[in-house]
Amino acid sequence: MTTSIVKRQNGNSPVSFGSVVDNIFQNSLRQFMNDSFWEPGNRLSTGSAPVNVREADHQYELDVIAPGCRREDFTINVENNTLVISLNHKEERKEQNEKRGWVRNEYIQQSFTRKFTMDDTVDVVKISANYRDGILHVVLPKNEKAQQTVKNIEIK
Repeated sequence: MTTSIVKRQNGNSPVSFGSVVDNIFQNSLRQFMNDSFWEPGNRLSTGSAPVNVREADHQYELDVIAPGCRREDFTINVENNTLVISLNHKEERKEQNEKRGWVRNEYIQQSFTRKFTMDDTVDVVKISANYRDGILHVVLPKNEKAQQTVKNIEIK
């Protein structure tokens, strides 16, 4: 794809002929393929995944949003009070239509690493995780000393 550099006139953003042709070609190609393969980020995705963090009375909970992956794609380690969650997902898709004379192979790879620093309130030995419905759920139980009760102090 070619990017056009065009000077703005009167604060308006002109549309170059090249971008119009590019848009027509890309839209036709997307309709022909009828999928999102051509969208940015679908062929190779490296970065991070959204994470929700909650604190409950007896534990912390992390939900890593990673749909379309498998349990085997994840690794979880604790290194020097740092929880390290990594994903390396590889997939190959093959399609063929002999009547139309085309073949399509896709190699998809997604990877990320997220790190979370833990304090001494987390019981590292009891950390657990499961992956279901596109969400990696990690439970970080608190130590007994971290689960102290709240006491209101009367001021005299």
